[in-house]
Amino acid sequence: MLATMVGACGSGANGAERFDATVTRVVDGDTIVVRFSDGKTDKVRILGVDTPETHKPGTPVQCYGPDAERFTRARLSNRVVSLELDKVSRDRYQRLLAYVYVDGKLFEDELISKGLARVMIIAPNRRHAKRMIAAEVEAKSNDVGLWGNCPISASN
Repeated sequence: MLATMVGACGSGANGAERFDATVTRVVDGDTIVVRFSDGKTDKVRILGVDTPETHKPGTPVQCYGPDAERFTRARLSNRVVSLELDKVSRDRYQRLLAYVYVDGKLFEDELISKGLARVMIIAPNRRHAKRMIAAEVEAKSNDVGLWGNCPISASN
């Protein structure tokens, strides 16, 4: 069972299993590396969001990518976070797929409401989809972050 492999666990308000971990590195705006209480580390792809690229080979740095990466680094580096899994726990790159809570709040909501990320729901992982979509609609309508400052293109 994943809980015994990754350390402390508990249940969140929605009944989903959560695991505590310390963020040891921020890869980019939507990918982090964490260390669990048993000393094991894992790369985590933050569920429900997609931040503009900063390190993808063959892809130029995208508008608001560095901003998203800086925000994630400032907010999560060396912090204890809670990771909440959804239906599928690994992607094709074997990254752990998890929602991230910091200070009891869903970090994805912060990224979206500040215009630093777009909603990216990949079925069947859609536990928080409605609230994330609502936050994105609000950010778009207020031209927040990337919505008001980046040219619209297929790569953004």
